[in-house]
Amino acid sequence: MSEIQKLGAILKEKKIKISGAESCTGGMVAAEITSVDGISAVFSESFVTYSNDSKHRNLGVQLSTLEKFGAVSEECAREMAEGAAARSGADIAFSVTGIAGPTGGTAEKPVGTVCFGLFFRGKTVSKTAHFEGDREKVRKSSVDFIINMLISAIIN
Repeated sequence: MSEIQKLGAILKEKKIKISGAESCTGGMVAAEITSVDGISAVFSESFVTYSNDSKHRNLGVQLSTLEKFGAVSEECAREMAEGAAARSGADIAFSVTGIAGPTGGTAEKPVGTVCFGLFFRGKTVSKTAHFEGDREKVRKSSVDFIINMLISAIIN
């Protein structure tokens, strides 16, 4: 059983409603989740909020967070996950925001820097990871990372 099939089975078995907010992955996580048969029982919507304006308007990410920390930050990732949960009524919500490249990196936040947020059971956690490779590899690695983060949060 693949990791996405495992996640889908756990969500359906436990009747955990899921939603998410994606930036650099542009909906790739939602596409993976919706590849699971019968997932509509627990997945109704997700948000692709690529611009800062969209993160603010659609998820409620504070302008002050974006100004102080930037879109690629654990602070932004936390607010994205919380916003997705609040707007969808989900029990668990994830977020992904990062720099997939090949441009956009800085010395402080190089290409491959991706921040993740996860809201579950009233708590929000965030993590930052650094991935190597081209744009598609960074995006695919980000999808795999958040799927494993979701599984771990639910089973632990």
